[in-house]
Amino acid sequence: MIVKTYCARMDHGGCGILAHVENGKITKIEGDPDSPINRGTICAKGLAQIERLNHPDRLLYPMKRMGERGEGKWKPITWDEALDTIAGKIKETIERDGRRAISFAQGTPKGLELYLMIRLANVLNIPNISTPGNICHMPRETASNITCGFFPVPDYSGAPACVIVWGSNLFQTNEEGIIGSQLKQVIDQGAKLIVIDPRKTGIASMADLWLQPRPGTDLALALGLLRVMIDENLYEKTFVENWTEGFSELTDHLQQYSLDRVSEITWVPKEQIVKTAHLFSQTKPACIQWGNALEHNRNSFQCSRALLILMAITGNLEAQGGNVNRPGPSIMRPGDLVQIKKFPNKKEKMMSPEFPLAAIMGFVPSQMIMKAILTGTPYPIRMMYIHGGNPLLSYANAKETFAAMEKLDFLAISEIFLTPTAQLADIVLPAATHFEFDDIGHFGLPHGFILARPKIVEPRGDCWSDSNILNELGKKLGFAQYFWNDMGECLDEILKPAGMTYDDFKSIGFLKGNWDYKSYEKKGFHTPSGKVEIYSQQLRDWGVDPLPHFRELPESPYSTPELFKKYPLIFTSAKDPFYFHSSNRNIPSLRKLSPEPIALIHSETASHLGIAEGDWVSIETKRGTIRQKAKLNSEIDPGVIILSFGWWFPERKDLDLSGWRESNLNILTENGPPYDPAIGSTPLRAVLCRVYKAKGF
Repeated sequence: MIVKTYCARMDHGGCGILAHVENGKITKIEGDPDSPINRGTICAKGLAQIERLNHPDRLLYPMKRMGERGEGKWKPITWDEALDTIAGKIKETIERDGRRAISFAQGTPKGLELYLMIRLANVLNIPNISTPGNICHMPRETASNITCGFFPVPDYSGAPACVIVWGSNLFQTNEEGIIGSQLKQVIDQGAKLIVIDPRKTGIASMADLWLQPRPGTDLALALGLLRVMIDENLYEKTFVENWTEGFSELTDHLQQYSLDRVSEITWVPKEQIVKTAHLFSQTKPACIQWGNALEHNRNSFQCSRALLILMAITGNLEAQGGNVNRPGPSIMRPGDLVQIKKFPNKKEKMMSPEFPLAAIMGFVPSQMIMKAILTGTPYPIRMMYIHGGNPLLSYANAKETFAAMEKLDFLAISEIFLTPTAQLADIVLPAATHFEFDDIGHFGLPHGFILARPKIVEPRGDCWSDSNILNELGKKLGFAQYFWNDMGECLDEILKPAGMTYDDFKSIGFLKGNWDYKSYEKKGFHTPSGKVEIYSQQLRDWGVDPLPHFRELPESPYSTPELFKKYPLIFTSAKDPFYFHSSNRNIPSLRKLSPEPIALIHSETASHLGIAEGDWVSIETKRGTIRQKAKLNSEIDPGVIILSFGWWFPERKDLDLSGWRESNLNILTENGPPYDPAIGSTPLRAVLCRVYKAKGF
């Protein structure tokens, strides 16, 4: 039997796949040639899903900690005991310390579980939900909502003639809803390609223009491009005059960003900036493929705004082959699913109102939760419930995260494997993989479609989906009226506005909204002015810059010259194509492809430091030291190194918590201010460091 479904939870997912099933077991995975998303292509992670499903180290039963935190002593317990314990701790914490003393936390959202978590928190009136939103996707989405009223998706099916790939690497790490084969198709069809990335990626090797900025200076580069386009009248005058607000203010604002200054800040030659401005503005239609790398510094929100302005003034917003609006299908709205009306004063109760865009989106930046646990300011956090995440590896300032996890009165985690963070929990719950339950993919994402991900095999052991865990926990807490008898009822309710059940949806597999071009000509943009708001009065009212303004990074050769003398290199990072953040390092086929954490170092820099190819090197910042393995490269800047993200060692039972400290780049990062003032982003890249050969290796 062959079952059609969509990949999930090995990365952001979305590729159509065919699962071959024999005697209740999946025996083979292959790409679905009929899928409208990937047309049969599939990556190594997609092929490795069977290994994860059947992995011998999977958590199969709920467990209770018996020894000290991290000691590794566990007792299997029943689901009733596990949920009763968690529900009891929630009630006890509310009675003793109040509802704000509890935090729910989600890693990268992968299905409906985020919305069920928010629903439970809203029903309980618990305000503090931690997600990676401030460093992942939300700077772009909130900037989009403020600037043009929708999240602009590159229209690869519309045959763009030019694409800027900026802080993205679709050939190795897919975005939500967009995959590398879609980009490759337009490149193969002859589209001009501009790549902006400190590293010469596979995509950059194919580019007509490759710009190599100093890490963290993307906003300054975008402002330089805008300056050229406006100075040389390379913008779409009709669109600017009829459909934008604040163009004259932008023109005045850009006078401080001369090409000389922008080139000095970014390390990009002036000629390249001019060529890029000409190619992108004069090749129609054109789109920007932006990525998560833009969201890891204090300028993340304003950098997103600048790229939106580039899309707008070149006339590429909502144009075929440009960046387009993709409304979703007629299903239950996310606000209804999360029961937003049950907690009308949530923003006033959240602990970080100083980040207005984070508050509007309903999440607290993770560093604020960690600091509240440790300091009790603005009030203490006593317990956490985490699913789909591994904070010891993914949160900035891992040492502080570890101290916070240890200090909690109670920690419950739902996981597939015993990660370093799960090893610190009081209760660990065994999560099902996506083949073991019915789910809806891409719900709530701004790419205009949803995917059916049906149950294919029975769960191993006593594993439950994260959504089902939260549904049952809600009932244990006495709120059965807001939850369902089973998750099948929930799925049917979500799809009811579309006039179908989940069984109907499974037979279709893919459901999109009504997609069109230039809808603004009929109803304007969904902003206060009805136009693209280059200058935002909303932002000014919130105390945020109304126009994008580059602020030098808190650590750089220019802002901290004395620190630069001690730490004369700048590190940025790259996600590994064979892993998803910190997951999958225990999957044999993937670990064989990427066995060790790699530090990319310029050949001349390595020679000067006495480092050879394959040496283990120590990377040190003022916060700590880790080790990774040197790989030499002559195409990065000699002053930049590129580190691997998310590394731990599941096979190393001799190391503390599976080696969470050894190669974890978040040992090196900071989670203190200055943050992005709109959304609270932290500096995960562009950090000053020094490198030397590791002792004993």
